[in-house]
Amino acid sequence: MRISPPVQQAAAALLLSLLAASASAKIPPPQLTDEQKAKAAEAAARTAWSNQLANFQLCRSMDKVAMRYFAEAKAANKDLKPAVPAGDCTDPGPFAYKPPEPKPLEAAGAHSPPETAKGPPNSKATAAEIKPTK
Repeated sequence: MRISPPVQQAAAALLLSLLAASASAKIPPPQLTDEQKAKAAEAAARTAWSNQLANFQLCRSMDKVAMRYFAEAKAANKDLKPAVPAGDCTDPGPFAYKPPEPKPLEAAGAHSPPETAKGPPNSKATAAEIKPTK
C-alpha cells in the first residue's frame, strides 16, 4: 500500500508538532544538595569580594591619574580649583569565607515559627464564648 504525499506531509507535521510540544514542556528546577548550596554561597561570596577588589583598584588608579594631572597642571602654572575628595579607597583584604553555622533543629524535630510567641496557642475560652470574626 502506498501513502500519498499530502498524507505523508500531514503525518510529518503532526509528528513535528508533538515533538515541539514535548520539548517545550516545563522542566522542574533541579534539587540542590547541601554541598551544592554551600559551593554556590562560597562562589557568591568570592564574586562579591572580587567586585570590591576591582572597585579598590579602580579607585587607586583614579587617584594616581588625578595626582599626575594636578602635578602637571601645577608645573604648567594653570589655575585649578581644589580637588573634590571622592572618598576612601578601602582595601577589601584577602578573600576569607566563613560558611554560616547550620541552625540546629529542636529536640523533638518540630519547627517553631520564626517569630516569638505573644501568647499561648490556645485559650480557656469555650467555643460558645469565642465570637466568630466576619
